[in-house]
Amino acid sequence: MDQKGYRRGSFQSATSDEDMLEIAGASVDFSTADDDPPLDREMGGFSSYNGGGMNGTSTMMDFLEEPLPGVGTYEDFNTIDWVREKSRDRDRHREITNRSKESTWALLHSVSDAFSGWLLMLLIGLLAGSLAGLIDISAHWMTDLKEGVCLAGFWFNHEHCCWKSNTTFTDRDKCPEWKSWSQLFLGHGEGAFAYILNYLMYVIWALMFSLLAVLLVKGFAPYACGSGIPEIKTILSGFIIRGYLGKWTLVIKTITLVLAVSSGLSLGKEGPLVHVACCCGNILCHLFTKYRKNEAKRREVLSAAAAAGVSVAFGAPIGGVLFSLEEVSYYFPLKTLWRSFFAALVAAFTLRSINPFGNSRLVLFYVEFHMPWHLLELVPFILLGIFGGLWGAFFIRSNIAWCRRRKTTRLGKYPVLEVFMVTAITAILAFPNEYTRMSTSELISELFNDCGILDSSKLCEYVNDFNSTKGDDLPDRAAGPGVYTAMWQLALALIMKVFITIFTFGMKVPSGLFIPSMAVGAIAGRLLGVAMEQLAFYHHDWAIFSGWCSQGADCITPGLYAMVGAAACLGGVTRMTVSLVVIMFELTGGLEYIVPLMAAAMTSKWVADAIGREGIYDAHIRLNGYPFLEAKEEFSHKTRAMDVMRPRKNDPPLTVITQDTMTVEDVETIVTSTTYSGYPVVVSRASQRLVGFVLRRDLIISIENARKKQDGIVSTSVICFTDYCPPLPPSSPSVLKLRSILDLSPFTVTDETPMEIVVDIFRKLGLRQCLVTHNGKLLGIITKKDVLKHIAQMANQDPDSILFN
Repeated sequence: MDQKGYRRGSFQSATSDEDMLEIAGASVDFSTADDDPPLDREMGGFSSYNGGGMNGTSTMMDFLEEPLPGVGTYEDFNTIDWVREKSRDRDRHREITNRSKESTWALLHSVSDAFSGWLLMLLIGLLAGSLAGLIDISAHWMTDLKEGVCLAGFWFNHEHCCWKSNTTFTDRDKCPEWKSWSQLFLGHGEGAFAYILNYLMYVIWALMFSLLAVLLVKGFAPYACGSGIPEIKTILSGFIIRGYLGKWTLVIKTITLVLAVSSGLSLGKEGPLVHVACCCGNILCHLFTKYRKNEAKRREVLSAAAAAGVSVAFGAPIGGVLFSLEEVSYYFPLKTLWRSFFAALVAAFTLRSINPFGNSRLVLFYVEFHMPWHLLELVPFILLGIFGGLWGAFFIRSNIAWCRRRKTTRLGKYPVLEVFMVTAITAILAFPNEYTRMSTSELISELFNDCGILDSSKLCEYVNDFNSTKGDDLPDRAAGPGVYTAMWQLALALIMKVFITIFTFGMKVPSGLFIPSMAVGAIAGRLLGVAMEQLAFYHHDWAIFSGWCSQGADCITPGLYAMVGAAACLGGVTRMTVSLVVIMFELTGGLEYIVPLMAAAMTSKWVADAIGREGIYDAHIRLNGYPFLEAKEEFSHKTRAMDVMRPRKNDPPLTVITQDTMTVEDVETIVTSTTYSGYPVVVSRASQRLVGFVLRRDLIISIENARKKQDGIVSTSVICFTDYCPPLPPSSPSVLKLRSILDLSPFTVTDETPMEIVVDIFRKLGLRQCLVTHNGKLLGIITKKDVLKHIAQMANQDPDSILFN
């Protein structure tokens, strides 16, 4: 589904426009004509562009009195020109400021322009928070629907159904209003036949939900699958994927995310919520001209929307801002930081107002710990960090290998069958174990929980041989049979989650990785926490416990170990550090546990980086061949611009256009016989003195419009890129002046420039191409694709597998 929110332009490379690119399961043919017109049909309100290709104060085209539709816009699957976009915005802002001094109306327009960014953040926060609340409520109800139905109202989930029941606290989950499927059909819930019926209904509902999700994605919005974060990182770096953040994607992603989570697959909704929030931001950008007509400004909005997405996913506004800054954003000015904070605040407030879980919390697994931790506990915390790093590296390698197999074999042609098989296996294995049968968010909540007096969970079935307690703080106790049973079940759940998540992430349904990763870590942490608790109880006289853990004291908090393990595993998979720690302590509401979280997150990152440098999102970016220049990596090789530029030795000479000697027919021949996205303009072929750079798309649009609207423009008309064209015989046809579409200040480097400087220029300025000169003469061109291929080649990777794979 195409979304009209992306401008169309060109990607500066010498590759064919017929390349195939698979993004989120959709194969796109670059040769396919796109019938959707670009959003900006005009440049509206300003006409001067310094350094960005639009020069002079005259009209856009010399033969027109108004801006030419399509010039300065971008085609699908191309990179924006950050320098030109920022220059255009500065010119627009300068013109509005100057006009504000002329009249009251212009002053009001200036004020509304300045306020529009904050209004847009408010709308994004409201919409993202509302959708997150809708998703939470729907997913909670549909998850419980697999096990039974509420007779008081089928729209109530299990917990809400039993709120008004008169049952005792210990039997609060067994209220008469809630009926399991066996009780509904057979009249009783005990016995083998009742168990088989409940088992069968659980599997059937799971298959129905997942199949509906994959069919909706396949039929209406192929871009709605996956987590969306790798693609959003690529879009924020300047790449254009039209439709990826469109209205169809938003609608289908919202619906199928509920279905996928409710099916019981090993996935979460937190990553896709970032995609949903960015869709909201992109769609709402259309209401404001400043953001609709400028791709760089739009990406600032998308960065703030990503922060709002994490804010509603975890109830962590500050963590959301830091996540956007640390993990997804490519360009993050200070103004975007403030607006991201405001959007995250509004989104969290909206979700809190909806109160989807009925407990005044933004997430299901919010928890508070009150017992302090001891310095010696850093050792098990660091062990959890090591486990998280090993799990992260193992998962990334395994998942990328499986996804590569999916892309290169016939498996990728049957997404519905794959989802059906994985769902069936997951449901069949999950039902017998109560810790895999419940939703992953409920599992994490159970594991984070610190056992109190009234807890009836198996994890809290300790031997109570104490006489008195101080408030809710219970001493360390001997584990009862329920705890040992829970340990075995959790160990089996851990094995299942570790392996089934590898095959689930990347399927053609919305699938996040935050919750499954946290579940793996939380299970490992709880197991270690209970082991440490029992060790301290039975061996409190050991030297390591004697100084701080006396008999009858509450020394070890297993729930804290689960939280630290969750942070370690999530950090090992995503390589997040600062934002991860902030998100986790916002979840727990306690600053006291920052040091254990920091120790685990940092250890996890070190261990995972020692095995493989890429996080899961960067690995998927590379697998899909997106043109993303990672700003965190350093280029340390001693190569020069002349080693990377094209043309190289034995290559055909660089295709150029002369400034005032070529005809319309000559230029059209060049355009039709090559697939380059732009052409250097030189004084003459003999001198090769550089004048500027012109985009292929702008050339085509300008010539087509000149033929239609300017009298005397024929194939033999001379095209002139200068202010003063050379005199021609009186019988010559009219001259076509195209100076206004010429970029008179293209970025250039000399042939001896070190590539580490060139790579930095591309990263920090967001360039699409850079021209190479020697003593002022044009030698060649380096595109972003050339830089990516060179980096891959220096890393001993196949350069041809990097892009558009």
